[in-house]
Amino acid sequence: QVQLVESGGGLVQAGGSLRLSCAASGRTFSTYPVGWFRQAPGREREFVAAFSWGFSNTYYADSVKGRFTISRDNAKNTVYLQMNSLKPEDTAVYFCAVRTGGGTFSDSRQYNYWGQGTQVTVSS
Repeated sequence: QVQLVESGGGLVQAGGSLRLSCAASGRTFSTYPVGWFRQAPGREREFVAAFSWGFSNTYYADSVKGRFTISRDNAKNTVYLQMNSLKPEDTAVYFCAVRTGGGTFSDSRQYNYWGQGTQVTVSS
């Protein structure tokens, strides 16, 4: 079992930055790849960023590429999402998730474990 807890969300002005954290208990992030997703009101959950198996590669949605960075600290069993140059359209609830099988890194249906989410609101 994996338990995930996100934190770090909040209200920020456009152009600002936030760093989200995803802390894990149970099996560590060194075993399974982790992804970040977000869901805005009235919209489907969408892929933001992810690690590959083995953590050798990172992947980003086109909408956040160059602005967001996914990273991890194995010693703290925590994965981060650094978000810079935030835009109002980045406003959403952000979730971290772990997948224990194969499949496409950007497909939320491939992820087995989810955190409760943290709200990010970007004002214009």
